Amino acid sequence: MTLAESVAMVAPYYNAVLIIILFVMFFKLFSHDSRKFAYIKPWKLLFVALVIFLAETVMTALKMLGLIDYPWIIFGFFEMAIITLFIYMLLLQKQFIKTGKKD
Repeated sequence: MTLAESVAMVAPYYNAVLIIILFVMFFKLFSHDSRKFAYIKPWKLLFVALVIFLAETVMTALKMLGLIDYPWIIFGFFEMAIITLFIYMLLLQKQFIKTGKKD
């Protein structure tokens, strides 16, 4: 087994650990009354992108375990949604910095 195959085998599990850590951080961000002090809408969009990434990671792990089978084209839609949310998040933040208005 090569190094690339070894990394590809354990990467979804490391991604799952990263997602758990990020969910804890987002829970702290959203549970704190930060709406008064910060513009939180871009962070909500980033959270949606994280949920999509979670679905992608779970599907990858289940496919590696042989529990489900699906076409790989699905990941293209997941990646497109994540990138679109990220670009929209950046545009919202840019607009907020320019105008100072929360929509």
